[in-house]
Amino acid sequence: MELLSNLMIGIEVSMTPINLLYCLGGVFVGTLIGVLPGLGPTATIAMLLPVTFGLPPVSALIMLAGIYYGAQYGGSTTAILINLPGEASSVVTALDGYQMARQGKAGLALSTAALGSFFAGTVATFLLALFAPPLAEVALKFGPAEYFSLMVMGLVASVVLAHGSLPKAIAMILLGLLLGLVGTDVTSGTPRFTFDVPELADGINFVIVAMGMFGLGEIIRNLENEEVRDVFTRKISGLLPTWADFKQMTPAVLRGTALGSALGILPGGGAMLASFAAYSLEKKVSKNSKMFGKGAIEGVAAPESANNAGAQTSFIPMLTLGIPSNPVMALMIGAMIIQGIQPGPQVMTEQPALFWGIIVSMWIGNFFLVVLNLPMIGLWVRMLTVPYHLLYPAILVFCAIGVFSLNNSGFDIYLMAVFGVLGYVLSKLDCEPAPLLLGFILGPMMEEYLRRAMVLSRGDAMVFIERPISATMLAMAVIGLIVVLLPSIRKKRDEAFTEEG
Repeated sequence: MELLSNLMIGIEVSMTPINLLYCLGGVFVGTLIGVLPGLGPTATIAMLLPVTFGLPPVSALIMLAGIYYGAQYGGSTTAILINLPGEASSVVTALDGYQMARQGKAGLALSTAALGSFFAGTVATFLLALFAPPLAEVALKFGPAEYFSLMVMGLVASVVLAHGSLPKAIAMILLGLLLGLVGTDVTSGTPRFTFDVPELADGINFVIVAMGMFGLGEIIRNLENEEVRDVFTRKISGLLPTWADFKQMTPAVLRGTALGSALGILPGGGAMLASFAAYSLEKKVSKNSKMFGKGAIEGVAAPESANNAGAQTSFIPMLTLGIPSNPVMALMIGAMIIQGIQPGPQVMTEQPALFWGIIVSMWIGNFFLVVLNLPMIGLWVRMLTVPYHLLYPAILVFCAIGVFSLNNSGFDIYLMAVFGVLGYVLSKLDCEPAPLLLGFILGPMMEEYLRRAMVLSRGDAMVFIERPISATMLAMAVIGLIVVLLPSIRKKRDEAFTEEG
């Protein structure tokens, strides 16, 4: 009964005209940036953070959430029609989706992606509503020691599950933690790493780092490798699957939804990990495995269901624990902080309208996405023909205006440019920027909880081991690092990264 009453609160909040409008706007923008290769939810949300300053907190977060899971829908369109994934999570969709398009089944591939994503999103949102409250209740019993250990475990898990070189992932985490320390120490009032630059006294604004690393960094990379987009199928037909198609795709959708829902909760997981894992699983268990890579409908249904389920269950640790499981969730936490909301389990108890409004809006958003994606497929096809060199000047101007509006400071624009170059350099060095962003977000929070725990224990560091929950999470972090450092695991990890690269 409590769940039903909470859902009623969410329905009341999310069904207001203004929130419905922001939900629709969010999923529309999400689909659009998913369709346009060269943009993505991380860069887009980073660019839109300044816009959220003047919005009500619920409306702002509903819109940003819609952009994230909407992009998972849009990314499949480019993957299927032009073999160019608009999103990293749609890479495996291109393997069979594009082959289906070449066989004259583009409509079937697009409808499979849309219906699988809708089902997965609906189930994942239900799981979010079901499991988030008990998890938040457990988290309310956490003290500073438990929170510090939880964040350590989250950072380690993001390293373990990240792609590529382990030392580079650890280096990115440490760099993010160091950047988070820039500014004035709250306790002592001493400037740290400011290099006598007055503008750095308050620290580096999260929006500047996000816009630079993901906004400008993406622009530089895309200009270097702008691809010619040849839309293979300009006229789409046959959108309605037959009964035989439904029977063939249903098991793949169910397996993809289950796997994506589980992997989305893990730190470092989310949509991309879910889609790759679902495709691999489906290829092993499907009776039609020989057709994979040649136009198998299961090769579209499984990863598309998994990436949407993973995108939505990744909200569970963010909303209940204040721990981001991927870069987009780190941006969502940044948006909450901008709105004056302290991320963590108290959000559900202190702001139930916000918590349940976001959850219910995901059901509404998933419905909007089906309505947007299938009838408006002609518009998305035409959007694919827009050259990137016509898009990026507008993106640059938008980034500059957004950053300048933070403090009316030209210094912030220069700082954003520095992080843009840094993001590009890191990409050339095969260093993922995502762990850096997670470290930057969690660093100040980790420091605060570490200090609180040490004050309460009167300087006794054993408090982190003596408290059972804290000790368990630290042990899991250590085990995770040991496992990934094993020679055989590292070899497989490096091989997988080389293949993807």
